[in-house]
Amino acid sequence: MELKIRNGDYVALENGGMEMVEGSAELIQRVLYRLTARREGFPFIPTLGSTLHQLGRVNARECSSAAEAAVREALHEEDLDVTGVTLDNAAQGLYTLCVALQYKGDPIEVALTIQ
Repeated sequence: MELKIRNGDYVALENGGMEMVEGSAELIQRVLYRLTARREGFPFIPTLGSTLHQLGRVNARECSSAAEAAVREALHEEDLDVTGVTLDNAAQGLYTLCVALQYKGDPIEVALTIQ
């Protein structure tokens, strides 16, 4: 079990405690955290995070393959399989990233918007 995060903050309960997540919700939260955290942004955990924030520097033809490589690198420490990555240009400088995963035989999909 892990503490639940919403919009970058822990979610507090009315009684002053903290809300927890478990199971597939916990996995999805970890995946989203690893994808949105900037790689090398944590000096004591240099392998945490992804390089997705650098997609704007990549040639447009290579963006999809760069996104897939960044996703696989960010999630390699998790006990899951990346079965698909799609990247769509949502607007100028924004992308919609959809990641298909397999965890213990169950399919899971996550989507996020990145710059």
